[in-house]
Formats: sequence, C-alpha cells, structure tokens
Amino acid sequence: MARVRAVTEARAREVEGALRAAFSATIRREEVEVIVFSDIAPETLAEAIVKHPLVLKPLLAAANVAARAIERDLSIKNLDTYKPKLTRDQALMVAAYLKPFLPPAVPLPTLSYLDRAEFIDKEIRKGKGHWEKLVLDALNRLSTVPFRKRTITWKGDRYELDGAAPATGAIQYAVDIKRIEARRDIHKRSDEIVNKAARLASVRSAAKFGALIYYPFIQEHGNIRDRLRSEKIAAVQFASESDESITSAVGLLLATFGVRKQ
Repeated sequence: MARVRAVTEARAREVEGALRAAFSATIRREEVEVIVFSDIAPETLAEAIVKHPLVLKPLLAAANVAARAIERDLSIKNLDTYKPKLTRDQALMVAAYLKPFLPPAVPLPTLSYLDRAEFIDKEIRKGKGHWEKLVLDALNRLSTVPFRKRTITWKGDRYELDGAAPATGAIQYAVDIKRIEARRDIHKRSDEIVNKAARLASVRSAAKFGALIYYPFIQEHGNIRDRLRSEKIAAVQFASESDESITSAVGLLLATFGVRKQ
C-alpha cells in the first residue's frame, strides 16, 4: 500500500477533477449518511463486525484488502468474507488490521455499492465454475468411460486436466474445458491449450486430447480452430451456456474419441 500510495493519490486527484469537469452541469449537493471511520476505535469496529458480519465485505472493499491478505497476515484461514464467522479476538485483529487502510469517512451508499460490485463479480465467477461442472457432468453422462479431474507431472511440474479418463490408471482421454471471455485472451488461452496437449503427449503419447471451449464470438470460432490445429489435439468443440449446446458439443467430442454412448 505504501509503495503505490503516491501514484494512487495522484490518479485520484486527476479522476476527481475529470469527473467534476465532465459532469459539472449535473453535479448537485445532497445530504447523505456518512460513516466516519476516523471516530471509530478498532474495538468498536470489531464489535460491529461481530454483531453485523455483513459489513465486513464492504469494509474490505473500501480498504482495498482481499481475503487472502487476511489469511496471509493474520493467519485466519478459509474466511468467507460474504458470510464471515469470526470470534471476537479474530474480529479485533481484523479491525486493527483494516483501520489504517480505511478512509476517514465514506458515504453509506458508496459502501453499499462497493459490496454490490464485489458480489456481482463473485456470482459471475461462480457461474463460470458452474459451466465447467456442467461440461464435466455431460462428459460422464454421455461417455462409456468415467471422466474426472486428474493431474499429470512433466519435468517436476504438475498440470491439471479438467476432465480425464479413466478415473485411475494410465490416461487415455483428456479434455481441457476453457472459457475465453474476450478477444484479447485468445492468444493466451490458445497457448494454454496447446501447451497442455503437448505436456500430455510427452508423458502419455497414446492419450487423445480435446478442447471444449466457451467463446461468445461465434464468427471467430474458425480462427481459434486454426490456432489449435495440432497433431496432439484430436478435437476442438465450442459450447454456449445452454444445456443443449453443452450436450451437443460434448457428444461430438466424445464421438471423435470413440467413447460416446450409443
């Protein structure tokens, strides 16, 4: 925080000035509820967190502190910042930790909106994980062999396979389940798929490797297929978020492997 303070404060002044200049015609003064953190002692802040645990996430957002920092610096493991369960001693440690990073005062609606933004991000990320689970479920529903997450080791490094079969023993089939959300990510994600296919071929040359990809720009699917053209990649399929699309794409991929249920 100390390292980036100068540039952060400089940008804050620039942004505030730009906002004031850009929207001067619509700026108005309003009476608003403001939480004055400069008047709150760590003990009082800790008591508020214990009695009203929902306040922790917006406080963390206002202080620009993530859960991993709490775990790293305070040794409080597996903290669910949205539904925290803290002892009074833990709450006091968190409060004392946050206090120097909190602004002197924050309008209550601003804190609420910070929490809203963080919550939306969490729910979107959860949805991405749910999509990957739907793909893995479809693999197991439509395949003659069971798929599960597995790892391979290449030159001392471990690589995770999103779906591999069989569940134990020598891997015969592997699927990389990949979401590419933006055009600028195509190069990086494509390289990840190609590299994983190469790693698998190095440790298990007989295994067949495929990729099942979510990419919302349908007209550019051909470009990605070209980037993934490799003798080490047996199949590339695309799926949207619908169950029908996932089922169709998984079925085509498994058919290429020769393990689709009839």
